[in-house]
Amino acid sequence: MDNSGKEKEATALVAEAEKKMKSSQSFFGAMFGSSSKMEEACDMYVRAANMYKMAKNWCAAGNAFSQAARLHLQMQSKHDAATNFIDAGNAFKKADPQEAINCLNRAIEIYTDMGRFTIAAKHHITIAEIYETEMVDIDKAIAHYEQAADYYKGEESTSSANKCLLKVATYAAQLEQYPKAIEIYEQVGTHAMDSTLLKYSAKDHFFKAALCHFCVDMLNAKLAVQKYEEMFPAFSDARECKLLKKLLDAYEEQNLEAYTDSVKEFDTISRLDQWLTTMLLRIKKTIQDDESDPSLTSLPACDVKSSTADLHPSFRVEALTSILAAILTV
Repeated sequence: MDNSGKEKEATALVAEAEKKMKSSQSFFGAMFGSSSKMEEACDMYVRAANMYKMAKNWCAAGNAFSQAARLHLQMQSKHDAATNFIDAGNAFKKADPQEAINCLNRAIEIYTDMGRFTIAAKHHITIAEIYETEMVDIDKAIAHYEQAADYYKGEESTSSANKCLLKVATYAAQLEQYPKAIEIYEQVGTHAMDSTLLKYSAKDHFFKAALCHFCVDMLNAKLAVQKYEEMFPAFSDARECKLLKKLLDAYEEQNLEAYTDSVKEFDTISRLDQWLTTMLLRIKKTIQDDESDPSLTSLPACDVKSSTADLHPSFRVEALTSILAAILTV
């Protein structure tokens, strides 16, 4: 469908809106109906933005929404301004991620000033996702997830806060910031085990915390497993706990074959995801270092600290397969 006509119409509306703005700023315009002209200009910018969207001219749509937002701020219409900045951000996401972040940040400033922290948190998550998928800047993504979690906590939305914190823990562990990841996994696991609805997920959080301990020191991992069993007796019967104990035994014996067999057995029932695969490979490497296993040298992306690109959520299936193969082969 040809939407070139819509784009021309949108451009004409923007020109008309600019004329309205100039006339409202003149001496007589300021005396007679300045406010109504600004409102008309706002409406024209929004109509133009929607037409640009139909024509898939995302940058022009974003700019038109931004202009409407600025006019709303001049008229002290904060809620409308924030809404238009969000619309601008959504349009820019398709063409200019950095400008999308700028617009979303402007909206967040307005919402926090209005005390709307839950909405602000939601848009911090959107910014974090842009940094994850478009900008590939994991440190900034982490910062926005943490800010969102803080706002959710302040509004007593513990469940939403924990979802954000788990994203932080995932990336912290991949960046080898293990103490930070451990603290979050233990905090979320403790909250989950006290909840009837979330109790089942507690074992997963304690499992991940123990793996982070294992990446630092085997003795720490052993003590952590004991602590989690005391805190949450049901953890003792979980497959994750049994795997941890087998891996600890294999590590103590420096038995690479036993380690591999344990992981294979677990994987046949519960498929390993990217994160678990990465952590288990790091632990395996500490056994292989002693045995000078040459197989690891064929996987340079796995035996060194993951690059930022490797942390990207859309981790390629073939890359994951090769990493998993490294764990499941001796």
